[in-house]
Amino acid sequence: MEKEELEEKELPEQQQSQPGDEGEMHPKPEIIRDDYKGSGKLQGKVALITGGDSGIGRAVAVHFAREGADIAIIYLVEDEDAEQTKQMVEEEGRECLVLRGDIRDKEFCASCVESVVEELGGLNILVNNAGEQHVRQGIANVDLELTEKTFHTNVIAMFYITKAAAPHLKDGDSIINTTSVVAYQGREYLIDYGAAKGAIVGFTRSLNDDLAPKGIRVNAVAPGPIWTPLIPATFDKDHVAEFGKSTHMGRPGQPSEVAPAYVFLASKDASYISGQVIHVNGGEAVSS
Repeated sequence: MEKEELEEKELPEQQQSQPGDEGEMHPKPEIIRDDYKGSGKLQGKVALITGGDSGIGRAVAVHFAREGADIAIIYLVEDEDAEQTKQMVEEEGRECLVLRGDIRDKEFCASCVESVVEELGGLNILVNNAGEQHVRQGIANVDLELTEKTFHTNVIAMFYITKAAAPHLKDGDSIINTTSVVAYQGREYLIDYGAAKGAIVGFTRSLNDDLAPKGIRVNAVAPGPIWTPLIPATFDKDHVAEFGKSTHMGRPGQPSEVAPAYVFLASKDASYISGQVIHVNGGEAVSS
């Protein structure tokens, strides 16, 4: 089902267990538009993307590849999704290194960076995209063990991999972090997730203060409700069926509608942009 069809139909009721499987989603997310024409914006670059097996991460990988970059993706356990992403990148004529493991392990993160540098010849773009969320209604019902896990995956792991990657980046390279509209608007059923995504905004701005003087740009993208495996893996069937309807556009967004923001931030088109957040959320007005 294409994006235009989603504008007119409800998402069918569905539910998965985490971390979610793109192959089981109905309809399948749109990863890249057929009419998206690459123009060599990232020619010769090497990009490392966490959570690159599906959803936004997959879309970023394929868009970057169409723009000329070689890709490395990190994923947790979703082997079929990761292999599909690899195939899609290779169909664009680029290399794709697939790295399986848990980014909550700092040694694993360091080894991933070294593998990318050794096998792909360097590193120019880091996309910190992997994340998780768990629904708990109100602070009284927050599961503190899950809160710690959420922060470890969504925030602490960014420190692990960014600290390992930064020495390999140089003038003109970039880091792009994935935050969320939830960091700006809040959700009573995603308190810990919203707090973690807010921390990513602070991380982005402080890292910018450190790295922008060296010519390394640091920015973030704050997606709204995007149709990815995280959604049926997080919410109940009723929530999934209504997902995205509350936006001004009245529908969920597609990964294909978010990924071009990452292309822009990674390219020379954004050469004077750092420490900023791009909001891709279906028309919700928020303060950046």
